[in-house]
Amino acid sequence: MNNLATTKEQTSRYQVTGGTPLHGAVTLSGAKNAVTKMTIASLLTNELCILRNVPLLGDLDLTIKICQNLGSQVVLQDHTLSLQTRDITRTCIPSDLGGLNRIAVITVGPMLHRCGEAVIPVPGGDRIGPRPIDFHINGLRQMGANVVEKDGYYHFTCSDKLHGTTIKLPFPSVMATENFLLTASLAEGVTIIENAALEPEIIDLIKLLQKMGAIIELKVDRRIVIEGVDQLHGASHTLLSDRNEAVSLAIATYLTRGDVYLRGAQQDHLLTFLNMLSKMRLRFEIDDEGIRFVGDGAALPAVALETDVHPGFMTDWQQPFTVLLTQADGISVVHETVYEDRFGYTSTLKQMGAHIGLYTKCLGEVPCRFREKQYAHSCVVRGPTPLKGTQLSIPDIRAGCSYILAALCAEGTSDVYGIEHIERGYEKLDGKLRSLGARIERLVLV
Repeated sequence: MNNLATTKEQTSRYQVTGGTPLHGAVTLSGAKNAVTKMTIASLLTNELCILRNVPLLGDLDLTIKICQNLGSQVVLQDHTLSLQTRDITRTCIPSDLGGLNRIAVITVGPMLHRCGEAVIPVPGGDRIGPRPIDFHINGLRQMGANVVEKDGYYHFTCSDKLHGTTIKLPFPSVMATENFLLTASLAEGVTIIENAALEPEIIDLIKLLQKMGAIIELKVDRRIVIEGVDQLHGASHTLLSDRNEAVSLAIATYLTRGDVYLRGAQQDHLLTFLNMLSKMRLRFEIDDEGIRFVGDGAALPAVALETDVHPGFMTDWQQPFTVLLTQADGISVVHETVYEDRFGYTSTLKQMGAHIGLYTKCLGEVPCRFREKQYAHSCVVRGPTPLKGTQLSIPDIRAGCSYILAALCAEGTSDVYGIEHIERGYEKLDGKLRSLGARIERLVLV
């Protein structure tokens, strides 16, 4: 298996020269937000699990290493991943693996079911505001786990089999929902997740778990009911395509006034995004195999948008769409209701020439848990403004992609550093852009 996050990659940069329209067709990769959780799901059984259409990126590489640390046998061939964990041989994830993001907390359920104990480091992650795992810990405690924090690690044990319970999430957390789906599948009795997240990646995870023998029902009012079974078996599954990659490449097309067909783009997973494009009178054509996006250069109207949990406008789409709004005519408003600190990237866009202001007030209608709190979670964009190339340093995955999009439509050349963040979450994004005509080079620092 290739190491997807080498030291060499961490000392590289992209050099992007803007102004070239994108043309052609590319095939979307499998969903980054699904593959890591499905990889962890394979720990629930001692039988073989096969995942197809997996994206080759840094987050998958890290997750594979975590599974191998626990005893998994792993084979990665092209975009097919085979995993089998006959026995979990180790129940402690070291900090150099589990401390880099929050994926380690998803392994707790499988380890408790199969070994009765689990030790994970206090997690890190992207710099987009606090992302604690309180929801996870509270739910696991409800299911019978004992939790102690000591010396930078969480120690989980259970004296008996984990049991079903009713877990009411204070917020429809995607990862907490995924965690409880995995853990409840083998728990004794019935688990109800109230106020659950229902993103397409979660539905895809449910499909995999059902193939493995889990009993999971979707109810009204964001309820998921899981009836625990005694054991799960192996399964094969083909991942859905990455809707974040679809949005990023679509916006790149409009910013450069290009014409790009995205094979594998799925309309039902992009409804809210496509509606916003229609409001801006942007052209797209949908067929059974994908979606064509056409940037004809017409003036773009300003709009107001708000992020929300699915089926609302996805928070991961906010950053690339804000770049697009710098080219719209008038005053646009973006209200972020999912993460309290996700506009840090706008300071860089302002350096490139964008006119952007941040506000702590809720500039929208969606009920917001940040109301009357001092978080700059609303953004006002005045456009259109020409952007100029500059030196860029990527802080996290989504902001990083937005910097590349801005560089693609900017005048001049931009040097983009910190590209390991991009390669954690996108499979060969620079190569796909080059295949569409973008002037982007990957250079090794010396």
